Amino acid sequence: MANNIFKRASSRSNIVTFALGLSVAAGATLGGTSAMAAELPSQQKPVPAAQAGKVSTQSVLRVAESQIGVKENAAGGGTPYHSWYMSSPRAGETLARDGGGQPALYANAPWCAMFVSWVGEKAGARASVGWDAYTVTYAGWFKDNNRWGGEAKPGSVVFFDWNGAKDISGIDHVGLVKKDNGDGTITTIEGNTGNGKVEERVRPTSQVAGYGYPEYAA
Repeated sequence: MANNIFKRASSRSNIVTFALGLSVAAGATLGGTSAMAAELPSQQKPVPAAQAGKVSTQSVLRVAESQIGVKENAAGGGTPYHSWYMSSPRAGETLARDGGGQPALYANAPWCAMFVSWVGEKAGARASVGWDAYTVTYAGWFKDNNRWGGEAKPGSVVFFDWNGAKDISGIDHVGLVKKDNGDGTITTIEGNTGNGKVEERVRPTSQVAGYGYPEYAA
C-alpha cells in the first residue's frame, strides 16, 4: 500500500489490515476496511468468567489518563503501545488472521486499538477489555460476546464511524468513554488522535457506531 494512503488510514485510526501480506481489496474504503477483513473471525477467545469483573472502571480510566500527551514519532510509531503489542502473543494471532507477516509490520501502524488494548493490559483487565490491532474485529469480539450496545457508559470501549453509520464493518477509530455529557456528546480518551497523540476529546454521539462493555468490578 502506498505510503500516502497508509498515512491517511493512520489519520483515520483504522488498522486497515495494512498490507500484512494481504492485498487490499478493490472495494476497500479510504479508511482501509475491506470486505474480506470485515468477515474474518476475531480469533480472540471469549471472556473467561473467572477473570472478568476484577478491575474497576476508575482503575482503567486512570491508566488511560496517565498516557495523555504521549505522541507518535515522525513515522507514525514509536509509542509504548506499538512496542508492547509487537512483543505480545496477540500480534502473532492477528498477523495470521490478517494475512501473515512479522510483528515489525505493526511498528508504524495506526495505533488507536493498540492503545486501548495496552490500557486494558496495564490495568489488569485484558480479559474483559480485550486486545486487538484492528478496530472492526475488536468491535466484533464485543458483539460476539454479547457485550455490545448503544449506551455510553464510563469505561466502555467506543467505536467510531466518521460517516455516522452503525455498521461494524465501517468502523474507523476506537477509544475509551470517560463520561456521557448528556448533551449528545461524550468525553473520551483516545490514542492516535489529533496529531498522533493520546488525548482527551469531546465527540458527538452521531459518530459512534457502538460501544463494547468490559465487565468491571462494582
